[in-house]
Amino acid sequence: MSTEKNLSIAMLWFEAFNAHNLEKILSLYDDEAQHFSPKLKIRHPETQGFVTGKEALRSWWKDSFDRLPSLHYKVTSLTSNSDRVFMEYVRTVNHEEEMLIAEVLEIKEGRIIASRVYHG
Repeated sequence: MSTEKNLSIAMLWFEAFNAHNLEKILSLYDDEAQHFSPKLKIRHPETQGFVTGKEALRSWWKDSFDRLPSLHYKVTSLTSNSDRVFMEYVRTVNHEEEMLIAEVLEIKEGRIIASRVYHG
């Protein structure tokens, strides 16, 4: 994939997240995609922070949108190569401190096959 195409996928990802459009988010992912999040590890320790597959992603993000209706991401930096996008963004939720987040999307054949979130 080209770096431009990968950056386009990342921007679609942000648009879908900020619209809380679960189906649009999931359409960017491979059916067997794997996701890691420190928040997932805290809220569901049995997962050790990992979920695999669209149904697990759907459940995780639906819970996030239900719990955090004001959740919004502001892009601060995107860097891409032929198979990954490194994203930095600020997470905002009403009545919570802003959180700086980094995330890597691994992309193959136009679909996200893995994503990994980093934050303190």
